[in-house]
Amino acid sequence: MDKTLSTSKETGPMTGPPGGSKRMALLALLLLLCLLPLVVNDYLQFVANTMLVYCLVAVGLNVVLGYLGQLAFANAAFFGIGAYAAGLSMVHFGLSFLWATIIGAACGGLAGCLVGLPALRVRGYYLAIITLAFGELMRWLYVHNDPVTFGSGGFNMPQIAVFGVPVDEQGKYYVFLAAVLIGVGATSLLLRSRFGRAFVAVRNNELAALSLGINVNRSKVIAFAWSGLITGLAGALYAALNGRVSPDTFGISQMLMHFAIVMIGGLGSMAGSIIGAVLLTGMPELLRNFPGLEEIVFSLLLIIVLFLMPKGISGFLAGRLPILRERLYRESKDA
Repeated sequence: MDKTLSTSKETGPMTGPPGGSKRMALLALLLLLCLLPLVVNDYLQFVANTMLVYCLVAVGLNVVLGYLGQLAFANAAFFGIGAYAAGLSMVHFGLSFLWATIIGAACGGLAGCLVGLPALRVRGYYLAIITLAFGELMRWLYVHNDPVTFGSGGFNMPQIAVFGVPVDEQGKYYVFLAAVLIGVGATSLLLRSRFGRAFVAVRNNELAALSLGINVNRSKVIAFAWSGLITGLAGALYAALNGRVSPDTFGISQMLMHFAIVMIGGLGSMAGSIIGAVLLTGMPELLRNFPGLEEIVFSLLLIIVLFLMPKGISGFLAGRLPILRERLYRESKDA
């Protein structure tokens, strides 16, 4: 009896599905995602593509906000930098979409390193103000640098092609799905590594992390850089999705959207990032025929989650869905 109790304490909750069943469930979900373009029209395909883009956006923001615990609002800036870097590299230099996407992600990562430097000195509301100012500075550069960025009017993206083959909305879906799988998978590996555990230690108590020999400054810069990389990748995909890039897309309203996705889905949860992205990008489409109702439902949802579900929807569902409960248990154990 004692041995059984000891085993259960070491391995976590015994209510979750066995590893084989969980892998089968994930494979079944992946198969359904691959088959989705066969059963939806072009409009719903566009909505699905948008959901994939915002899944990456939410994951990128959650690294800094949820796991590192830094109140930073530069995500919209990373998003715009990724979109502009990818689009302009195609327009000015004639690069292919895949290379442009890599450049967009890399520029987002470099911007993340730059934004991470103030986080070494300030925190809290001061960091929030600095990162918001960085986003507005980038918008100013987009508007007033006409020869490069085409000014306030923005520019149209060239035809998207992969290995020389033009892609439609269905083709974009598979490219975006591959990018999401790579981005989410790589982020999960990072968060389970010693770097991810360092992020959580810094979030919980910086002084305690220092006493344990954790390089707090390095952890902050790595987290911001990775957040910028993933969000820059999302920005590059967003430019391809809409076929147009303009500065008014990447303002404070975009940042509020990102913040709401993470808060409603669940801070410090990869599953929460995906749930929030799917819910908040799909909800406007469901309510499009009811003018004014979208804002009301959005506000009520945010209030309900903040007051009744402080851990977000993922935390609320964790007590009811075993696979999510086991996932969150592993994340808390790593912390």
